[in-house]
Amino acid sequence: MCQCAPAGDVVAEVSSFVYATDPGACPAGPVQGVLGATRRLTHDVLAFDVELDRTLDFDAGQFMAVATPGVAGFRGYSMVNFARQARRLEFVVKKKPGGGVSEWLFGGAAAGARLQLFGPLGKATFHPSLAKNVLCIAGGSGIAGMMSILARAAQEGYFGQHRGYVFFGVRTLNDAFYLDELAALQRTCPDRLEVTVALSDEDVPAAASEGHPTLRFARGMVHEVAKQAMQGKYQNVRAYLAGPPPAVDSAIRFLLLEARLTADNIRYDKFS
Repeated sequence: MCQCAPAGDVVAEVSSFVYATDPGACPAGPVQGVLGATRRLTHDVLAFDVELDRTLDFDAGQFMAVATPGVAGFRGYSMVNFARQARRLEFVVKKKPGGGVSEWLFGGAAAGARLQLFGPLGKATFHPSLAKNVLCIAGGSGIAGMMSILARAAQEGYFGQHRGYVFFGVRTLNDAFYLDELAALQRTCPDRLEVTVALSDEDVPAAASEGHPTLRFARGMVHEVAKQAMQGKYQNVRAYLAGPPPAVDSAIRFLLLEARLTADNIRYDKFS
């Protein structure tokens, strides 16, 4: 529906059960903003900021639908930062061959453009009242929403009482980003927050641990690395998943069938 524009009056048929908005949830609505400067994180991943025309409340883990000049339709991007009454949103985009928005952003002439946004959207949200250990499994640019979750958890001192497990999957060490930020978060609570970077296409280089000694590195697909490392640690856990749909599907499968997590403790938003 987010890609459709009605040409006339519309009648919508819905299921007899409609999920009600959670009490205290941040309402979604339209907002405009100005694209700030972009910065390359890797050869095919770019970070960009949007300065909003008004303040916006959102929950950690949510995303915005974003429309750019000259490109039809909206694209979903998770917020990297977390703030109440935010005037600035941080996003990450991966370059896609033929991708209208990503190629426009990577072209380098986009700063200052007016953007249309709608949100916040998404149910893969974190609240400090959760009172559970947190498991984050992210592939590539899917780490964006996890950074927002970790930012809010750190603000609230959440890992002083609960444990956090973060698994970030990329192809090679050169494809990794936000390692400095993840290491800084991990150092705030080294005994309760574990961060593992999974490399699917290469063995772990010696330089990995030298550059970030507090982070862990492993060879393998991110869901497989998480599955092995998390054995026996699923008590009182909520899992957050993000990344390419096949990676999210694989993680859901083992969390349901092997970890025996209940469906309400597996939260995700898939982007394709």
